[in-house]
Amino acid sequence: MTILIEQPQLESQAEDQKFSSETNELVLDGGFVMPKTVSNNGLVAEELVSSNEFMAPEINSFGRSFRDYDAESERQKSVEEFYRLQHINQTYDFVKRMREEYGKLNRVEMSIWECCELLNEVVDESDPDLDEPQIMHLLQSAEAIRKDYPDEDWLHLTALIHDLGKVLLLPSFGGLPQWAVVGDTFPLGCAFDEGNVHHKYFKENPDYNNPAYNTKYGIYSEGCGLDNVMISWGHDDYMYLVAKENRTTLPPAALFIIRYHSFYPFHTVGAYKHLMNEEDAKNLKWLKIFNKYDLYSKSKEMIDVEKVKPYYLSLIDKYFPAKLRW
Repeated sequence: MTILIEQPQLESQAEDQKFSSETNELVLDGGFVMPKTVSNNGLVAEELVSSNEFMAPEINSFGRSFRDYDAESERQKSVEEFYRLQHINQTYDFVKRMREEYGKLNRVEMSIWECCELLNEVVDESDPDLDEPQIMHLLQSAEAIRKDYPDEDWLHLTALIHDLGKVLLLPSFGGLPQWAVVGDTFPLGCAFDEGNVHHKYFKENPDYNNPAYNTKYGIYSEGCGLDNVMISWGHDDYMYLVAKENRTTLPPAALFIIRYHSFYPFHTVGAYKHLMNEEDAKNLKWLKIFNKYDLYSKSKEMIDVEKVKPYYLSLIDKYFPAKLRW
């Protein structure tokens, strides 16, 4: 079943899971609570049902639970090694340098779809749930959302482009190591929350013992807003910069999803919420909805690219210029 979630200037549907008996609020996947809503035509949310509902599977394409970082397997060993390198090397100074360098957007000029096709060459080594080329994951996510949210074309396109920043792995974009492109993201400039996966490896990070950075707030203040927080560098922040600087007309919620969809300790565990402001809290609702489709649509089921391509080209034309600076 799908429900309608209210958002300023944006309306859409999300899956109806159950209501808390104490608060009469909707409880979404992962225990996330959202207010029970009523649509503009007066129907309560649970009456708005999609016949094409996306059903989240219980196991990933390897036959294991999603985001299980403790299961014994060769894939898991390589994923843990990835996080060891990431947690050691992602420092405040490193992220500052990457933002300055890649913020120039002077490497390539191409269209959104051309970038999608480049992802055929990319496999995310940090992902314990998928080893398929990234373009297939993008289409799986977008098509799953499209079924449940047929009228929210901005959300379809957001799903299609959310991982395009992974082209940073390719030589023409600098050929950055995997630890500087993929994986869960986290703030720098404050203490590393234990909600981060494989938290133990942060002890080897140069920032770990820096007194300016190793407290709860570090260099930040209560409610300062995520836009003012230095988040570990990777494909999320890069694609956000590309979209913003190329003057996309996607709504703010879309840019928030693109920028923070890998910030799992925040949107799944609940860490670092003392840093967010009211705008972050509003956009977080959309990010939590998006996360189900980003995470659970990963499978071995292939999408017919040529069949869906015309639809997504029309969305790209609607929300982006023909060519973008990357």
